[in-house]
Amino acid sequence: MKAPTEAAGDRWNPQGSDAMKWLLVFALLGNGVQTAVQSDIAASVFSATSKTLILRWTRYSGASSYKVTVTPRNTPNNPAAFAQFGANIVMGSVKSLSPNTLYDIDIEALDSSQATLSSDALQWRTAPEAMDPIETAKPKDSTTLIVEFGETTGATEYIVRVQNTAGYFRESTVLSSPARVQSLEQYTDYSLSIIAVNNGGRSQPSPSTAAKTALPPPQLTASSPTNDSIVVSWELVDHAVHYSLVIHRLGSDNGATLNTTDTSMTVSGLEAGSLYVIRGYAWDPEGRRGEGSSYINQTTRPPTPASLTASVAPGDGSAELLVSWDLGQEVHGTTEYFVTSDANLQCNSTSGGCSLSPVACGETHTIQVTAWNEAGPSLPSNPLVFVTFPCPPESLAAVETDAGNCTLAWNAVPHADKYAGFIKRGDGGEVVCNTTGDSCNYTCQCGHTYLMSVYALNQAGSSPPGRVLNYTTLPCCPEDVSISLVTPDTMEIAWTAARGAELYETRAADRSEVILCNDTAPVCALSDLRCNSLYTVLVTPCNDVRGCNRHCHPHTKETAPCMPTDLTVNRKNTTTCITVSWTADNRAANYTVTARGGGGVYTCTTADSSCDLSGLSCGSIYEVSSIARSPAGLSLPSYSVSWETAPCCPVNLTVDQVTQAMSNVTWSHARGAESFITSLTSSRGHARCHAQDSHCLMGCITCGTNYTVSMEAFSRSGVRSNCTYQGFSSSACCPWGIKLHRMANDSLRVYWRAPAGHHNYTAEMVGSSANYTCTPPPGENRCDVSNVQCGGVYHVVVAPLTRHGGKVEFCHERLYSVTCSGSGVGMVIYRGKRSVD
Repeated sequence: MKAPTEAAGDRWNPQGSDAMKWLLVFALLGNGVQTAVQSDIAASVFSATSKTLILRWTRYSGASSYKVTVTPRNTPNNPAAFAQFGANIVMGSVKSLSPNTLYDIDIEALDSSQATLSSDALQWRTAPEAMDPIETAKPKDSTTLIVEFGETTGATEYIVRVQNTAGYFRESTVLSSPARVQSLEQYTDYSLSIIAVNNGGRSQPSPSTAAKTALPPPQLTASSPTNDSIVVSWELVDHAVHYSLVIHRLGSDNGATLNTTDTSMTVSGLEAGSLYVIRGYAWDPEGRRGEGSSYINQTTRPPTPASLTASVAPGDGSAELLVSWDLGQEVHGTTEYFVTSDANLQCNSTSGGCSLSPVACGETHTIQVTAWNEAGPSLPSNPLVFVTFPCPPESLAAVETDAGNCTLAWNAVPHADKYAGFIKRGDGGEVVCNTTGDSCNYTCQCGHTYLMSVYALNQAGSSPPGRVLNYTTLPCCPEDVSISLVTPDTMEIAWTAARGAELYETRAADRSEVILCNDTAPVCALSDLRCNSLYTVLVTPCNDVRGCNRHCHPHTKETAPCMPTDLTVNRKNTTTCITVSWTADNRAANYTVTARGGGGVYTCTTADSSCDLSGLSCGSIYEVSSIARSPAGLSLPSYSVSWETAPCCPVNLTVDQVTQAMSNVTWSHARGAESFITSLTSSRGHARCHAQDSHCLMGCITCGTNYTVSMEAFSRSGVRSNCTYQGFSSSACCPWGIKLHRMANDSLRVYWRAPAGHHNYTAEMVGSSANYTCTPPPGENRCDVSNVQCGGVYHVVVAPLTRHGGKVEFCHERLYSVTCSGSGVGMVIYRGKRSVD
């Protein structure tokens, strides 16, 4: 342990410019402490090295000196050093400590008797020990050095100090060895040292080591002047004495390294259409290789297309020349091929072929193909001379040498090796003639249209279609001629289409007229012919080239009989039987009369001029007509005549009595009837009503009388039918003079007056709480009602009974009040009646 005075004597010994800096720091700190007012002393570490700690503390009022004691943490009873400072000192150093050691530090403020006034304690570790020089320093590239050094115990990181003779200075923090120092100048000498750092501070720099960065990379550019060479060039690199190029083909493991002192190099003997990867280096005078350039890619020009072939193919509206070639070896990337012809045609493709268009007949083309890729064009291929197909022959002519034999002739054309003649009949038959001459013989027949063409051929193919010669022979007569009547005055003539016919002339003639029809179809209709006449029919075929064939045979056909006229209808003996008569002038015909209406269809047939129709339906309107029939066909029907039969009688008719003097008559529907007159007739009088509906109300009916029922039904036009029905009997007359009398034992007697005769009657008393009924024997006009409740109002009705025992409902009633006398019936008081008596 050092003596206090010794420590005090060593506590400050400034040297050089660094000492002046420390003095300035102490002066500033001292001035600051003098003005501070604190109650306790506070200490801190200002800086630390591997063997020295520089401490500072706050001034304590009344202190005459300050004492610093430093003790290693691992030997607490053995202080390593202490020092004592004057009253005006607030910073001091303790030296001769051990590197990378943790120390306990105590600072005390002492009075003049060395008694402690205030104290503070802290811990601090000294910096690592100074390191050995950097072991190696070598360039990684032109701006980066790789340094290797021996790591020291206790260091948490390292500082690489770099400087050069030009005043450049920089410190870079690294964590371990080897370390990378970047962003340096290219091809520059540097001095490097290493400093160890822990949480206590930094060690002293190691002795320096010299190192130099590498040359910068050359900036390469490349091109391919031919399909087997690449030219690489670059700018001059300062201080470089020569250059190296490394080149290899993509996909190949083999490469080549080439050296030169120039700034460009031509690499030959390469594969066409291949991608090469190139990198360059510069070498300095010390024999060190500089930083490598970036890799560049360069493709050689594609190989020259070979094995050209050409052929002709039909295109879109014109012919095309298909050119193909051998792609040869596999190449890198996209290669486009450009095809040119000396006829100013060109096309391009990325495959082994493309089309030149349009091309015409009789042309000669000299063709070359050039391949292009990103490096540029290949050498053009060897030229291919190609002659296109010949042009079609002209001046076609057909000559009929004799019946059934014809000759087709034409003019010869250049570049033709042979000819093909095509003679096609209109029915589809075809003759092909192959020759090296300029004519063909063929068999020709009447009634045909011949289409003739000639093609010239050579190795490139056939000529395009030329002129088509159309030759037509005289048309043949129609066969299978059929004549039919479609209407009585219209004749339809049909036949099988004749060879060579474009138009048909149809002629029909009788003794007094001629009718013509011209049409292109094998059918014709001749209208407005005479009825009951014999016609001669002739069908003549024609065409525009050869005219009409007038040697065909005629046919005959008779028209239908004439229409009956002046049709009349008369009623014969009943309403459902008629006689029909007419006028007709036909040689031999039967006549059919038809009546059609709502009741059905009725016919009769005769060879005379009249016939009878019977069994017609009532209430129907018939259209009556007559038609003539002969072997030639049917005439037109005569004009129809309308005939109306008498209306039908209603099937059901019912008479219902509504009141004593009035009845309601109803009946069912009657076909053809529009209005009705209904009559009820008796010896005591009659009633009648006229209605359009199916019912009517009749008055003036006498009660108790038998009536005869009849009806007249009328059609809309007034045709009448008489109808009779079962008789009707009116009901017995209603009684009158009805009275009500009180009897003994709570009984009431009902009296009335009635016509003479044995009629059955019934009497009813209807009250609010009780109803009573009594029926006397036939012929009696009174009856008794027993056990009648008093104190009520009763409706009293007396009515005759029908034959079936039912009560007549239309008789009037009287109103009576029945009073009480004690518990029995008292007075009977008449209150009135509901209808006129």
